[in-house]
Amino acid sequence: MSLWTSSSLTELGLLLVAFVLCSLIGIERQFRQKSAGFRTHVLVGCGSAVFTLVSAFGFSAVLGDEVLLDPSRIAAQIVSGIGFLGAGVIFTRRNIVVGLTTAASIWVTAAVGMAAGAGMISLATGLTALHLISVILMPPLVRRIPTQDRRRVLRVSYRDGRGALRNILATATELGYTASILSTRKERRDDRAIIQMDIRFDGKHPTRNLVPAITDQRDVESVYLRDEEPEE
Repeated sequence: MSLWTSSSLTELGLLLVAFVLCSLIGIERQFRQKSAGFRTHVLVGCGSAVFTLVSAFGFSAVLGDEVLLDPSRIAAQIVSGIGFLGAGVIFTRRNIVVGLTTAASIWVTAAVGMAAGAGMISLATGLTALHLISVILMPPLVRRIPTQDRRRVLRVSYRDGRGALRNILATATELGYTASILSTRKERRDDRAIIQMDIRFDGKHPTRNLVPAITDQRDVESVYLRDEEPEE
């Protein structure tokens, strides 16, 4: 056993490459205040790089005619382990799945670390660049693509004087939507004061995902997309 071997400089250089590239991914997640930020991504990337380096260089002393080395075995276990870690940042709030992008970024970070550890620096750099382009430059363009969810206005009817509007807006904010009240109208139904309100919601998720969450609120009579007819 030796503290410094002929491959030590190469190993440390590849680990440094993994650290730099994974830091770029982690900084982007940290800036967006995601559940997995800078430290998580750097640790995942550097750990994946070291596992790959150990697989490639760590058993050279025991190689012989009767000992065969299969570097792919450790790499395969990294993929399985990162899948478990990524699942930990995915959770559901009121029928809306949150954390998929962060889980995918952890997966990509592990791939960057593995590529750097395997000495494929150009591949690791290219993957990092494509990841940053995908999460920083592409989203504003993707949001301009027409989708089936062009209707972002909900018509909500609720009982007046019971705090229903406050609960509706709080629920929308919790799920990542911003709300703009377009119009209100007061009417009476069976001796009850009912407010009918058109509200525009903007967020990363389709507006239709809000319908079940708002419908579950107390004192809400009905919720539907404005250009749809309400169900009788």
